[in-house]
Amino acid sequence: MPLNVIETYNLTATYNHIDVIKDITVSITEGDFIGLVGPNGAGKTTLIKVILGLIPKSSGTVRLFGVELQDFQDWHKIGYLPQRMTMAVPYFPCTVREVISLGLTSKNGHKERIDFVLKMLDITDISNNLIGHLSGGQQQKVFIARALVNDPSLLILDEPTSAVDPESREHFYNIIRALNKNHNTTIVLITHDTGSIGKYASKLLYLDKEVIFFGTFDEFCQSTRMTEFFGNASQHIICHKH
Repeated sequence: MPLNVIETYNLTATYNHIDVIKDITVSITEGDFIGLVGPNGAGKTTLIKVILGLIPKSSGTVRLFGVELQDFQDWHKIGYLPQRMTMAVPYFPCTVREVISLGLTSKNGHKERIDFVLKMLDITDISNNLIGHLSGGQQQKVFIARALVNDPSLLILDEPTSAVDPESREHFYNIIRALNKNHNTTIVLITHDTGSIGKYASKLLYLDKEVIFFGTFDEFCQSTRMTEFFGNASQHIICHKH
């Protein structure tokens, strides 16, 4: 049986007495690649932050790797890239290599691991540059590298390609697909790119404060409820199966 990496049951979070997410019940298993999509204000980022314990839940349950959130200790298993990470201070005294090293929980073999992710993301040539001197797209690649450097079992990425060019975006998607396929890394990727995520992810979680759909793209494509929700043409564009 595959390990449940993330489990939520009736998970609800409120802000100013309004439910931001409501009754979210999902199980994400080892090796899943989840495309987490939905309209602006749907609660996608809130859901991730509640799962990671960054903001409090109002009710419900969260388990990570089978352990209740309040008892979970193995944070080295998780790589997380928050939304819109940029370094606004141009002379911030930290190099690309130093920023990436912050993602390491162990210093053993750190140089080799940093070299590996620099090469993976094609940023070796800027490894000694100050982070504040880089473009927004370059900085985003550095923060992605920081999320990857500890070789996490679970990788959570919030709009990771929002600041990068189309060629870099395609390269990035191929990298994380390879991590998922070759290393069984579980991936949760928040994206507004609903029309493309079906080329890479194995499952779709469509959220609009509550779960509208959660399942494989084949299941999504065959769902008459989703046909009614999206329309036949958009449904097939999203699923990328036909």
